[in-house]
Amino acid sequence: MIKRYPPISVKCPHLLHGGDYNPDQWVRTPEVWDEDMRLMKLANCNVVSVGIFAWSALEPEEGRFEFGWLDTIMDKLADNGIYAVLATPSGSKPAWLSARYPEVCRMRANGIREPHQGRHNHCRTSPVYREKCVTTNTKLAERYKDHPALLVWHVSNEYNGGECFCDYCLDAFRQWLRVRYHNDLDALNHAWWTRFWSHTYTDWAQITPVDSSIHGLMLDWRRFITTQTIDFFKTEVTPLREITPEIPVTTNFMGLSTTLNYWEFAREVDIISWDSYPRWHDTGDDVQVAVETGFIHDINRRMKQGKPFMLMESTPSMPTRKDIRKLKRPGMHILSSLQAVAHGSDTVQYFQWRKSRGGCEKFHGAVVDHCGHEKTRVFREVADLGSLLKQMDAIVGTTIKPEVALVYDWENRWALDSAEIMGGNVKYAETCIAHYRPFWEQAVPVDVIDQTCDLSTYKLLITPMLYLLRPGFAKQIREFVHNGGTLVMTYWSGIVDENDLCFLGGVPGDGLREVLGIWDEELDVLHSGEENSIVMVDENSLQLNGNYKAFELCSLIHSEGAEVLATYEQDFYAGRPALTVNSFGKGTAYYMASRNSNQFLKDFYDNLIKSLGLTKVVKENLPPGVTAQMRTDGKRKFIFLMNFNPEAQVVNLGEEIFTNLCTGEKQGKEIELDGYGIRVLEQM
Repeated sequence: MIKRYPPISVKCPHLLHGGDYNPDQWVRTPEVWDEDMRLMKLANCNVVSVGIFAWSALEPEEGRFEFGWLDTIMDKLADNGIYAVLATPSGSKPAWLSARYPEVCRMRANGIREPHQGRHNHCRTSPVYREKCVTTNTKLAERYKDHPALLVWHVSNEYNGGECFCDYCLDAFRQWLRVRYHNDLDALNHAWWTRFWSHTYTDWAQITPVDSSIHGLMLDWRRFITTQTIDFFKTEVTPLREITPEIPVTTNFMGLSTTLNYWEFAREVDIISWDSYPRWHDTGDDVQVAVETGFIHDINRRMKQGKPFMLMESTPSMPTRKDIRKLKRPGMHILSSLQAVAHGSDTVQYFQWRKSRGGCEKFHGAVVDHCGHEKTRVFREVADLGSLLKQMDAIVGTTIKPEVALVYDWENRWALDSAEIMGGNVKYAETCIAHYRPFWEQAVPVDVIDQTCDLSTYKLLITPMLYLLRPGFAKQIREFVHNGGTLVMTYWSGIVDENDLCFLGGVPGDGLREVLGIWDEELDVLHSGEENSIVMVDENSLQLNGNYKAFELCSLIHSEGAEVLATYEQDFYAGRPALTVNSFGKGTAYYMASRNSNQFLKDFYDNLIKSLGLTKVVKENLPPGVTAQMRTDGKRKFIFLMNFNPEAQVVNLGEEIFTNLCTGEKQGKEIELDGYGIRVLEQM
């Protein structure tokens, strides 16, 4: 049953709108602070993130804290009806800390300590660093626990992988391994298959995470980094949760970054938040960028079972990059911001509020440019968006419960990256997004899940390149299909277990061979530009005809009871199965043996959408580049129509009745969306 979630904070039961605010950069010109308050209200902002990189301003020297400037800012925010997402400053340490305690800087694999530089190069295992963070966070919590502006805790900033090879980290890794393998070195050696190349360990002290030839070691090292980062996070939040238990805690994730398993991290935060920087207008295909961005939004919504997330950072104009940077075209800022809301965000926030005068991000997009006033194109678009958000309170806390689940699993990606067989043809994220796109085009909502999620509420499960099977997931898949679900699995699935050990006896392993009714014998990796084709068999159950391009990866499979729907056209495996379907229990399992064209994926999934009766947000077909998403509380339905084309498009709404949420006007059967236009409707 769909329910409405409570707002991020009862203090502000609205969609949140604001930016990353760095007033500590302007302490010499405090008149700027008053101007910021004026501009924030003009831009219809009701929240700012404060203090993210302010450690040196808060603690200019060890043990001497200066809160006066932050007191002033917090009071000004409260006086102006603006709330604070108050940050802990651990994401960027002060120079005095590195100088006095060199151990807080990370050590590289070659044993060289990193200098004080950039940000995020601190050792998360360092006792000193943890102690200093706890001290600072305790003082922040004690000082602002009752402040009316305090809304959310923003812990650190954009945690990255945090690889450090110092003695503290190596000792922690070895202890983590002792726990994982029950202090049994033989069990570890077996799991890592260390007899290969005579790599058997005879003492825990021999283990160092620098041997990429041991795939199990590399996989466990990545798991450890996630665990250790979460442990550091828990250390940081302990005083916050003890002193301000009613204030929610978050930290900002970074999309599909491979360094941390965000599904593990998600369990520790109260609200999911992430930083979104799509490459609008850079690639020549804004529709594909929109698909990729929607995919990541859907991951972040599902991490808390549909609970709304926070768009913590985005840019109102352009990000700082070393390559070409394109300005957002008129309309794209509002469209891309509301795309996040459409997929489940209850916030639109920016990096940054005001452009810095110096530093490496001084040209990064901001609401307030170096000119310092509101008479800019970007400011006007931000203000217009804020005005729209004010009219959309009804959306706060709403969600969606899709019928389709697509697996994107971090541990699977780590293992694939180490497989050393496909060269540059792995493309795991790209493959998952390609399977997601047909549903985006047909306005069918999708949950993007990992292998820890429950499958029982879905009709259709898609598992592209599920190379690594985590314990228990194959059993879940078997039960899902046996109970009536439809499964789509692809080449290079069910190859290894959680230790990156190959299944014996034929793949897909762990009982999935029976579910699919096939044996996948071997994989042919094609060169760039090399192609094959798959040919649909006559009168197949999908009612698809003709040939489709196959490229990059082709599995050579045998049917073991599965119906053959398509065969290869070329090479020595011409005539062998390329697409199969198998009945298992009450359900159905498809196997795609090759990486196929987008046209094939569109035709294939369009067929499944119809045959399974999957719910479409808009029943009528949408023009190319136009999509629709829905949010609901189980009673009211809010439809976001989005046009990612630069040209206007006409959308047929059919016989259903809609009203414009922001104006209350009844919509006709057809609606024209401007180029990069969006309309938010309520279905009556």
